[in-house]
Amino acid sequence: MAAALDPGGIHRHHRRIPAPEFAVIDAPDLVLARYRDPALMAEAPMNPVLQSILSHRSCRAFLPTPIPPATLAAIIAAASSAATSSNLQAWSLMVVEDPARKARLAALAGGQKHIVQSPTFLVWLADLARLDTIAGQNQESVTGIDYLELFMVALIDAALAAQNAVVALESLGLGAVYIGALRNRPEQVAAELGLPKRVFAAFGLAIGVPDPAAASGIKPRLPPGVVVHREQYDPTIDPATLAAYDARMSAFQQEQAMPDERWSQRAINRVRGPASLSGRHRMREALGALGFELK
Repeated sequence: MAAALDPGGIHRHHRRIPAPEFAVIDAPDLVLARYRDPALMAEAPMNPVLQSILSHRSCRAFLPTPIPPATLAAIIAAASSAATSSNLQAWSLMVVEDPARKARLAALAGGQKHIVQSPTFLVWLADLARLDTIAGQNQESVTGIDYLELFMVALIDAALAAQNAVVALESLGLGAVYIGALRNRPEQVAAELGLPKRVFAAFGLAIGVPDPAAASGIKPRLPPGVVVHREQYDPTIDPATLAAYDARMSAFQQEQAMPDERWSQRAINRVRGPASLSGRHRMREALGALGFELK
């Protein structure tokens, strides 16, 4: 696999996958699509990077087209270009293309068919084992990796790398969807992937060429007035602002033939209690079993 992902082959063998048939949209229209609030439309700078980011949508249906090795190498190089705390680079990536293994991972993640359908499934790993191995090779012992801070560093490193990868692959006409449900059964996922102690499968990412027959819209996000704070945190939320967002999400769900459920109620239901966490309420126990001390 290492030879297939050699970055030296990116320019020699790369062929661009045709982008999906999305219309070119001006900056104010993209902002409107993201927030669905005319009050937030404004003149904004625009370039291909911003256009790609603002156009992001989850892709849950893929064509069987394989991803060329050079394209995957470029995506991995983009992931490796993300910021990393203290340059520890405490993340790793598992590339899964075997149909049987994808099917087993899909079963562990609640039967999500897009894991099986995607030609390539990426699993992003919070990896403290590599630091332990490097220390051992230098006849040194490191106990700092047993603390919660280092686990947080590894999780953040993995998330930053993955988001860089998503921006890169979408710029090449590919689509992706994050799979947090890999955390439903962490020990079983670790066994399937042969992970050593102190390596945790943080989330998955199904990637591939989007199926144009199942194109999705741009999902509205909470307005900046709710998520952006200046100087100090303001805990108040205007009920009218939240109701307006619920209405925009309801309209989106109807357009996409999705179940119409108020976003605020769905969010409440998702965090209501241990039963709503799909098995993830036992995460501390699972992390202990995977070798994380979390002092």
